[in-house]
Amino acid sequence: MEQMSFRAAIVLVLATVLAVSASAQKNKKKTEEPVTQTLPLLKDPPSAVAAETDRLIFVVSPLSNKGLLSQQVRDALKALLRDNHTATIVKLRAFVAGSGDMRRVSTIVSETFTEHKLALPVVSTIEVGALPMEGAQVVIESIAVEKKAVNPSGLAFYSAQPVPQLRPLTGALRATCFLSSLDDLAKVKSKVDVAFPGATLNFVQSQRLGFEPQDICESVARLDAPPAEPVVIANGAAQVNTPKIVLTGTQMAFRDTDADLRLAFDRLRKALEPLGVTYKDVFWASAYPLTRPLEEKVRAMEREFFEHAAGTMLLFEGLPSLDATMALDVIAAAK
Repeated sequence: MEQMSFRAAIVLVLATVLAVSASAQKNKKKTEEPVTQTLPLLKDPPSAVAAETDRLIFVVSPLSNKGLLSQQVRDALKALLRDNHTATIVKLRAFVAGSGDMRRVSTIVSETFTEHKLALPVVSTIEVGALPMEGAQVVIESIAVEKKAVNPSGLAFYSAQPVPQLRPLTGALRATCFLSSLDDLAKVKSKVDVAFPGATLNFVQSQRLGFEPQDICESVARLDAPPAEPVVIANGAAQVNTPKIVLTGTQMAFRDTDADLRLAFDRLRKALEPLGVTYKDVFWASAYPLTRPLEEKVRAMEREFFEHAAGTMLLFEGLPSLDATMALDVIAAAK
């Protein structure tokens, strides 16, 4: 009996030890901090991309006043991905109004396109004075590549022209109108509707306090017949029928000396070269200076760097960097 009691005691002790050990392990698991997961770093949007000229389509996101800037950017991208259907977006130009952090635009573009396993487009982000909806903080224009040819004869890019001088444009695809005030938007829109029938339209107030009255629109249209040469530039318009074009995102200049501006032009040149084009191939330049003296400097440099180019240059409210004084993006003809 004593031997059996001793064995029973041993078994009881072992069972107790095992139970305590199991309980300790369980409590340890509860108190241990979860292993931190390191998310992969997002890629920055590319500096330049090439796209087939005859397959380009142009879409503008709908305005929304729901939420802050980040939500509105996500909603705009969602709408663009939907409205472009199966076309591959290669260029985004975002016009931002309000006090939101514009640097978030590129980040959210990277997040969204990476999530959908899509190639990143080039991105230009510009601050404007206002958008034609109370509470709206962003509108985004997209250029995308369709699966089939939709512009067999090429495209024409038209520099901004005053609204009173606009004439009906055959084959208009997109028009972007820069206004000094949104007070007479309905009146301006009625004229623009006539000038660009069937085109997708975008209206922005370029500066909050524009001292000079200004209602102008730039546009892009499908050509009915191929131009005489692959690229023809005349009267503020560029007609293009090359197999491909190269589109860039913006390059910004910081401070306002000639040397600072040249650095931006040089970075833009370096973005073009890997895709086989140079400044000689640039047929369109969009410049976004923030002051009138800087506008004159940039205009002079454009004539120096680009032999022949149409384009639009206007004063805008701001850029993604507080230190930036000017931004520039271009389109070049490629083989």
